[in-house]
Amino acid sequence: MRILPQLFAAALLLGAIPALADDYTLGKLEIGQPWARATPPGASTGGGFLTITNEGDTPDRLVSAASPIADRVEIHEMTVTDDVMKMRPVPDGVEIPAGETVELKPGALHVMFLDLIGPIEQGKPVPVTLDFEKAGSIDVEMTVAPPGSPGPEHAQGHEHGSSHGYEHEHEGGH
Repeated sequence: MRILPQLFAAALLLGAIPALADDYTLGKLEIGQPWARATPPGASTGGGFLTITNEGDTPDRLVSAASPIADRVEIHEMTVTDDVMKMRPVPDGVEIPAGETVELKPGALHVMFLDLIGPIEQGKPVPVTLDFEKAGSIDVEMTVAPPGSPGPEHAQGHEHGSSHGYEHEHEGGH
């Protein structure tokens, strides 16, 4: 008879693992498919990507992020003007309008890991804490795709840039 509670607890835990690997919920916010690109040894920067859907009636804002894999984590935006790629921090964060989805993806808004403590390695999830203005904080794990990957399997078909541009943009400046 004692084994039934243990089996029930194990079933709950195993049932939760797939959901935690892909999607997270924080209040009315849904964080989907968080992922990062693997980096070569010695790289000082890396990028992280995800979608945020606001199912609520009021906007929220992703204001910051943190991770033990980097000394600094910032929300960045990449733009191309006259064939010149520019990347800059977004100091006020990213607004998540009510009823909408915002995608942080290569070549656009993204999470920037600066001053990496070690390489981002495929097969080793990246822990990240996302801080929202209204909803609060949530810990997520980003799966790691190969260097230069356009994203997880389901993200094929999106137009993405190379991760090498991120690294060159920040080298020597930190």
